[in-house]
This record gives sequence, structure tokens and C-alpha cells, in this order.
Amino acid sequence: MTETLNIEKAPFYLPTGQEIEVFHHAWKNKLPVLLKGPTGTGKTRFVEFMAHTLDKPHITVSCHEETSATDLIGRYIIKGAETVWLDGPLTTAVKTGAILYLDEVAEARPDVIVSIHSLTDFRRTLYIDKLTEHIAAHPDFMLVASFNPGYQRGFKELKPSTRQRFVALSFDYPKKETEIQILVNECGVSAEIAEKLVKIGQKIRNLQEVGLAETVSTRLLVDAAKLIQSGLPKRLAVKTAVIEPLTDDAQVLEALNDLSSLII
Repeated sequence: MTETLNIEKAPFYLPTGQEIEVFHHAWKNKLPVLLKGPTGTGKTRFVEFMAHTLDKPHITVSCHEETSATDLIGRYIIKGAETVWLDGPLTTAVKTGAILYLDEVAEARPDVIVSIHSLTDFRRTLYIDKLTEHIAAHPDFMLVASFNPGYQRGFKELKPSTRQRFVALSFDYPKKETEIQILVNECGVSAEIAEKLVKIGQKIRNLQEVGLAETVSTRLLVDAAKLIQSGLPKRLAVKTAVIEPLTDDAQVLEALNDLSSLII
């Protein structure tokens, strides 16, 4: 999935460290950035926020196991009686000076990493094999990628030689007060409800024995808060937006529902 955005209204974002300052300097020095961290910790929102702050368009590509270099660079298509070249999102960003965000880049095919190598060093060029062309990146072009080390461990890893081409920023779940503020601002729920939702999230995150592949993200808490704010009963909102997405194991579901019912 590819999405191109020019954001008029600033997305709500609360910094958790010095990531805004680092990103500004990386952009100024034309350095690519790698965002590391679990799902739902604000990586995509951060890119949207920085694109707005810099007043630059950004293109998001949600990478998956079938994402190839051709998907990013472009391909020939048949249009009427002729064959024409269609730029992919990477080529478009390189030419126009957009911020290209490759979400979960390690999920993509290996040729994707190969295709961006020359854009992550002093060359800042894109080679289009099918056109036998080298395209110099627009001065404002920036490459940003995200990677979930915990999820990918043992499956797909970014090679050290690739990781060292990026300035890296680590993302994690926000502190309690920050996460409460996010829920209040994003969803309009009361601080009391927000605090209970965050407490549920923190309790589940601390559970090691249930063996969840992924734990409660801020995104899931935001979804629950939106459901509650629109009138869905609180426990039902937590069950459907937070608990059910985490697991299909009946015993674990029962345990997590019991835990959340003690809090909200």
C-alpha cells in the first residue's frame, strides 16, 4: 500500500526524547533515518508530524513479503496502443523531494534493500535498471524506514551493513503520563478513563508468562478510547479493541479479560 500525503493540519505528536531534534539534523545533513521499535509506538505518526514540521510531502509504503524493487522503482505498463513507463513511489520521491517512508522495511524482498543502497550514502542516486538511468536525488529527498526488531528476530533481520547506513532512533511505549495525554488529545476521553486504559496496557505489557507475540500498543489503546468515547460500554471496548487483537488462545483471552475487568 502506498499513500502520498500533504498534511495541512499538524498531526498530534508528543516527543518522548530528542527524536525531533535528531530528525531535523538528519534531514539538514541529507542522512537517512531508521526508526526502531514495536508496532503501534508512534513511528508512523512521527514521520507524519516531521513531514508537516518540515513542510514536505511524504509517501508511505507499507512493506510486506511481496514488496519488490519494481514496486518501488516503477514498471512499464500498457496504455492504449503503447507501452509507457510509470514511476513507482521511490522514484517519485527521489524526483520531487518528498520524504519516503518504508514501513517495516525488513518485511520486503531483499532486492528492495539493494535498490536503496545508493540513496543511503554520499551518492544519493537511484539507478533504474529498466531505463538504464541514474537519477540524482532532489536536494529535499529523505529516506526513512522502520523496523520492528522484536517481531523480526529470528525471521528477517536487517544486515549490519544496511543498518549502519542509517541514523537510528529507538521508539518504545510512552511513559504513563504521556500515554494518558495522547488518549485524551486523540480521542477526547476523560483523564480518568485514559488512565485506566493506560493501566490495562501497562499490566499486560508486564505479563511475560502468557507468551504474546505482540503486546498492547498505544494504537490499540487509542482504538479502545475512541470506542468508549462514541458510547460503547467500556469493558466491551477494551475486549474488542485491546484484548481480542492480541491472541486467539481462549485461556489467555479469559485471563486478559479478567485482568482488564478489575481495572475498568
